[in-house]
Amino acid sequence: MIDRLDAGMRKLSAAMAVLGGLALAAVILSTVVSVTGRGLIPIGLKPIRGDFELVELGTGFAVFAFLGWCQINRQHAAVEILTMRMSAGANRFIDLVADVMMLGAALLITVRHGQGMLDKMSYGETTFILQYPIWWAYAAGLAGAVVFVLVCMHCVLLSLHALVTGKARESGGAVQ
Repeated sequence: MIDRLDAGMRKLSAAMAVLGGLALAAVILSTVVSVTGRGLIPIGLKPIRGDFELVELGTGFAVFAFLGWCQINRQHAAVEILTMRMSAGANRFIDLVADVMMLGAALLITVRHGQGMLDKMSYGETTFILQYPIWWAYAAGLAGAVVFVLVCMHCVLLSLHALVTGKARESGGAVQ
């Protein structure tokens, strides 16, 4: 059961990370095209209208899209110099505490981001040049934030299972 859940969470977080990567690739491409257009104005080219607004949207989404993948693979910062001499049980407990704290942070970020999105929707605020509603950018980021929360919940379950069973959870993997 836990292996199937882990496989599903890995696929979900990987899919979100791929979407984030595609968003960054689109941001890079649009920036190259826009800068090239600026440089070649004398021959009739021009920059992409609202390029910086597109960069803000794509980059914001990408940041949130990568969080779940980073969490499920245990790639957040760790200070192992303090824990490398501790027992396996103590390390499993520390992993659980860290995962619970990350879940708390993910929930806070997601709730506040969702509230910000609702505020932007109610104001009807749009970007200056392209005039797209600002809440669209918030909604895109919120999708990644929700996946981050789900992955954090999953990681808490994995760490709890590892603590209870005494079986080590490999870095970036399910309980062994």
